[in-house]
This record gives sequence, C-alpha cells and structure tokens, in this order.
Amino acid sequence: MVQWLSAEQAVECVKSGDRVYVQAGAATPHELINALVLRYEELRDVEIVHMHTEGPAIYAEEAMEGHFRHNALFIGPNVREAVQESRADYTPIFLSQIPGLFAPGGPLPLDVAFLHVTPPDAAGNCSLGVSVDCALSAGRNARTVVALVNSRMPRTGGHALPFSEIDYAVETDTALPLGREHEQTEASTAIGQHVAELIPNGATLQMGIGAIPNAVLAALEDHKNLGIHTEMFSDGVLPLIERGIINGVAKTRNTGQIVSSFVVGSQALYDFVDSNPSVEMHPVDYTNAIDVIASHDRVAAINSALSVDLTGQVAADSIGPAFYSGIGGQVDFIRGAARSKGGVPVIALPSTARGGSISRITGELAQGSGVVTTRGDVHWVVTEHGAVNLHGRTIRERAKMLIDIAHPDFQSKLEEEAGRLGYFRR
Repeated sequence: MVQWLSAEQAVECVKSGDRVYVQAGAATPHELINALVLRYEELRDVEIVHMHTEGPAIYAEEAMEGHFRHNALFIGPNVREAVQESRADYTPIFLSQIPGLFAPGGPLPLDVAFLHVTPPDAAGNCSLGVSVDCALSAGRNARTVVALVNSRMPRTGGHALPFSEIDYAVETDTALPLGREHEQTEASTAIGQHVAELIPNGATLQMGIGAIPNAVLAALEDHKNLGIHTEMFSDGVLPLIERGIINGVAKTRNTGQIVSSFVVGSQALYDFVDSNPSVEMHPVDYTNAIDVIASHDRVAAINSALSVDLTGQVAADSIGPAFYSGIGGQVDFIRGAARSKGGVPVIALPSTARGGSISRITGELAQGSGVVTTRGDVHWVVTEHGAVNLHGRTIRERAKMLIDIAHPDFQSKLEEEAGRLGYFRR
C-alpha cells in the first residue's frame, strides 16, 4: 500500500550504511535529496549512487564526508571535484550494463531508490518521464522505493512503473531543471560540417549533448528521412523534426519512433516529449544494447573524446589519472554502429584544448589516462581540420592520417613523436 508522506517523512527510511540510488539528469529528485541531507548528522556511510545529475550535489560537499559518499556511474560537473579529491568514488562501466548492477545477484543491490515520476494513469502506471535510463531497474529492484510524484513531469511512453510498486510517495508540482545552452565555436561548426558529410540519407542517429552534437544536427538541414535511436537527445533535434528531416520512416527497427533513454534541455523539449506517441523512452539495456543498435541500418554514432593518440586509442573518461566524466554509452554505440549495415561510427573532438595550447591528437595518451574506445574499435576520427577513417589501417597509416587532421601548429611535433615512437622510420 503506497503511503503519501512529506519529503522529510519519506526519507526517514534511509538508514546508516544504506545504498541509495538517485534518478539522474533532469529527473533529479531534489526535494528528496534536500530532505535527506538535512539528516546528515544522524547518518553515517550512506552511499549515493547515480549517473550525472542536474543541479547541486550537496551530499558530495566536503562537510558531508563520513555521512554520505557518492559513487559516480558517470561523473558530472557537480561531483567532479569530490571524485578527484577522493571524497567520492567512480565506477567505470558501459552504460548498457548499469541496470544489471541493481538486479538480483548484481554487485550493487539497492536499499532505497529515489525516483521522480508522473502521477499514475488510469491503469495505475507511473511514467519515469525524461529519465528512464537506469531508473526503471532501480525502481524494480530496490528494497524501498521513494518517489517524487510531480504533475509537471512529462509523461513518456515505452515503459511503466506500477504505482503499487512505490512504497512512499511525495506530491509536488515543480518545474524540471533546464539544460544549459552550448555556444558554437568555429571549431565545433567545422566539425559539424565534416561529420554531416559522412551521414547518409536514411541514417539513424545517436548523439549526445553539447556544442559538437548541436553543430552536427545544424549541418543536416539538407538530409532526408533521418531517424533517432540514442541514449539521449536535446533541443538540437527539434528544428529537424519540425521540418520533417527527422521522421524515422527509414528506420529498420522502431520505425517512425524516436527512441531514447533520457532527455535534457529546454521547457520546449519537455513539452515536445510529453504524451508524444512518436517518442519512446527505454532503459539503457535496450537503447545501448549492441545487438539492438546493430539491428538498425546506417547507424551514425557521434561521440566525443578528450584525446586520441596516434594509434587511435581514445581517452574519454580521464585526463591523465584525473577522472573527468565516464565511459557512458560511447563503446556501446561505436561497436553497435560498426556492426550496423552502412554504419558510421564517429569520434569527434576539437584539435586543441586550453585555448589552443595543447593538442588533443597526441603521440601518446597522458600517463594514467584510461582507454575507453580501443584502437581496434575506432573508425572515423573528426576534428575541425578533417575526417579520417582508421579502420583497417596500419599504425604507420593511422599516425600519418591523424597528424593530417591535427592542428597545424602541432603537426611537426607530432611527426617527431611518431618517429621517436617507431611509427615512422627515421
């Protein structure tokens, strides 16, 4: 029997030593989090588990050490400092595998899940709204489920959590946090143009959020019959949908449907997905399953990187030993697109960082950097200076090709590095 309580009453179910899952993205249930943090002095060793969340992460602040410890399944800006200062943990994992962590026998059994849902419909089901991703598994497997029931949460199809599976419900009428805008640069615009040239008509798109994905989408205005099967999307798709460029008619699976696991963006985006029969939100063990991705023809998977070495190794979750973000869905989609008929797996990144002072194309990855996408998985690498396909190429060929798309200021140094490393014969 569901009990309706205040947020302060509902979070009383959390005890010292518990593991608490927090729904992510724009569905972050801040009213529950704030009520829990008020109890910090009486709690010890509570583990907070989630992917990236929007808004503040008070439980990761230095004053909370010993009371709460965050376990990041993907490191967002609000917990990055805590992870890098060893006050929080990072679990590297493919996004497609996160729901299995919470399943019976999995390594992260949950004591409590904090969810953010719609009111129940006529059939008694709640929608997880804008963030299904790992939350459905958490809701099904946690010992206790506490849900913020928000009349302003968009109702999305493709999934359902029975209201009867919620233990404690907290009523609210709160606007969702909005995603920040990403300013375009000359580099991101050029990268967008290069990537768009690789994408065929009728492609199924996977893209993230940020300047480069938005630049790619803006460069697709002359394409036809595009579809979406992705882990997430934002406002950049809306103009293409309005113009009929994204219509899903050429998709070989979920034809005509936009398939995703979470969305973050403007209120216009949340209004678009609300009760929209053309949008389906699914858990990431479906959206990011390699066999599901590969079952689509012409998958264009666009993912970013922090750096790429001259053999094609991609660092995406760390800068040296400093953990920065996470593995996320990059490998899931790079591998799925590689298996897709006519697929286009892309790693896209600016050629430089820190105001042009360092090259992101490097002779070697910085010491301590982790490899997310291996040199055996990489296909297209794109910078503002061009696009190269490393698949099936030798190390010598790869080094020359990557130097060609590095920033001109660093090409001579990279040639010297390639010689020193034995990729070129001196």
